[in-house]
Amino acid sequence: QVQLVESGGGLVQTGGSLRLSCAASGFIFASFAMSWYRQPPGKEREVVATISIGGSQAKYVDSVQGRFTISRDNAKNTLYLQMDSLSPEDTAVYYCNANQYYHDRRPLIRSWGQGTQVTVSS
Repeated sequence: QVQLVESGGGLVQTGGSLRLSCAASGFIFASFAMSWYRQPPGKEREVVATISIGGSQAKYVDSVQGRFTISRDNAKNTLYLQMDSLSPEDTAVYYCNANQYYHDRRPLIRSWGQGTQVTVSS
């Protein structure tokens, strides 16, 4: 069974940091690009960051560029998102998913994880 389990969210003040983790199982993690997505209250889910299979390439939505860092540990089947200089605009539920290609950021796995809540207070 393919499973994605996000963790690491919480409540932080503006300017704070969090490190999110995504534990993947049920598929060959090291064969796929991976992305972090987020869904702010009242808005649709959006792509935040994407990382290539080997982790050598990464891209980010403009609003998080320079503040967030996506990484992966293929030996542990785990995806990470280091979030620094957090702003209330980053408040959202964060999800991870796989991509068939680095430049195609559509989610590949039909069943989303529960996500992890990130709340940034002002």
